[in-house]
Amino acid sequence: MEVNINDNWKSKLKGEFEKPYFVQLAKFVKEEYSKHKCYPNGKQIFAAFDWCSFDDLKVVIIGQDPYHGEGQANGLCFSVNDGLSHPPSLINIFKEIQSDMDLPYPQSGNLERWAKQGVLLLNATLTVKANSAGSHQNKGWERFTDQVIKTISDQKNSVVFLLWGGFAKQKAKLINSQKHHLLTSGHPSPLSANRGYWFGNKHFSKTNFLLQQAGMEVVDWS
Repeated sequence: MEVNINDNWKSKLKGEFEKPYFVQLAKFVKEEYSKHKCYPNGKQIFAAFDWCSFDDLKVVIIGQDPYHGEGQANGLCFSVNDGLSHPPSLINIFKEIQSDMDLPYPQSGNLERWAKQGVLLLNATLTVKANSAGSHQNKGWERFTDQVIKTISDQKNSVVFLLWGGFAKQKAKLINSQKHHLLTSGHPSPLSANRGYWFGNKHFSKTNFLLQQAGMEVVDWS
């Protein structure tokens, strides 16, 4: 079936779009968007792939679900559209960058600026019904995004995977740790961060160190 995704990725994932589970998933998503308010908007469902091409990819951040509040989700995990207040997890991400990298707290929560530098901001589930967290889980998205992670693991080298929280850490089994770097910590959500499992992980400076070691350009996390 025809999927509107960056051509660079389409060639890598083409076989996945023909599988029965994905055909069923596409049908489900189409019905949900026709009957209910869903996020992100249809053109942004594959935004993570549009902003970060396979060839440029060097860092992967894994989230779980898109934001389900009005107008927040833009297809990149942890990211919100310009002009919106920052959700709690994103605030804690920015606070860690402040202390780790000695950078000012960013005004915009739109993380397209990271994606353009080769950071894949991948939610495990790419769509959600408005005001209904987890409503599109276990419909096939996780199988698709697991295949994305496997493809990156198989076909790239020296990618830095940032696995935050229990859900993301489960994805480690999909990644060849002999050829890639896995940085793990608690989730940036207040529940985890306030218990001491997030702040001080220094994942942003560590990522840049690993990229430098591999001869790649570092990420500007500002």
